[in-house]
Amino acid sequence: MNIEIMELEESRCRFLLKDASHSDANALRRALISDIPKMAIDQVEFHLGPIMADGKEYESITPLFDEIVAHRLGQVPIPTDMELMTFREDCVCEGEGCPNCIVMYSLNKIGPCTVYSGDLIPLGNDAFKVEDTLIPIVDLGDGQAILIYAIAEMGTGRRHVKWQATTGVGYKYQPIVEIDESLCDQGMQCVNGCPRKVFDEVDGKPFPARLEDCTLCNTCAEECDQQAITVRSDQRSFVFGLETDGSMTCAKALEVALASLEAGFEEFSEMVSELQA
Repeated sequence: MNIEIMELEESRCRFLLKDASHSDANALRRALISDIPKMAIDQVEFHLGPIMADGKEYESITPLFDEIVAHRLGQVPIPTDMELMTFREDCVCEGEGCPNCIVMYSLNKIGPCTVYSGDLIPLGNDAFKVEDTLIPIVDLGDGQAILIYAIAEMGTGRRHVKWQATTGVGYKYQPIVEIDESLCDQGMQCVNGCPRKVFDEVDGKPFPARLEDCTLCNTCAEECDQQAITVRSDQRSFVFGLETDGSMTCAKALEVALASLEAGFEEFSEMVSELQA
């Protein structure tokens, strides 16, 4: 397999997977969805009873059930450093929880206000401060307050979707558009008829300038009265698109997914070798 980057931003990218089979492409898609370690809030402790602030007593309650608030907190993207953190079950603390495997947050707000993801304050390490600060969690009314402590730990999408670092992971075959110049009358019906504006007019001739945007709808071939255009798919090349939730960069997510695939292939190869021995 070979990868050619077509578009790369902080939280989104598009790339071309070449010299690969359909099963290779699907394996990479599943690795991007399920096998990337990521930090997410997994435990939330709510303060019960009145909360005193500014000489006033507030009721520890919100318009939502505690379970709904905890679920929303679990979906907040937590910055992830896989070199700094480890899985809780694999940590030297044997799952008790330590700075190597968990990050603790506090959230303390009084109403009336809207509680946002940015109100989560990491205890001990500002590197884990939530970057997407405007995710709404809950609205507090007058006299209402919320005080919680939350624990984030490492996991993968195989365990729960809140540990899924990527979204919108999909791929399609790389289109191949061929124009028979001996038949082309240069009427430009294909240029004007393409719904995705794949074609440009170059030196008075149609040219497929943006193949990555082609959806293989075949409209250009249908619009061409001379039947000069042939549209087909490259069965060994795939155009991938994906985004991350902000917990890590798109480049990092792709790097980790590829490493996960490589490790899985090596483990499988060793198992086969043992069976043949």
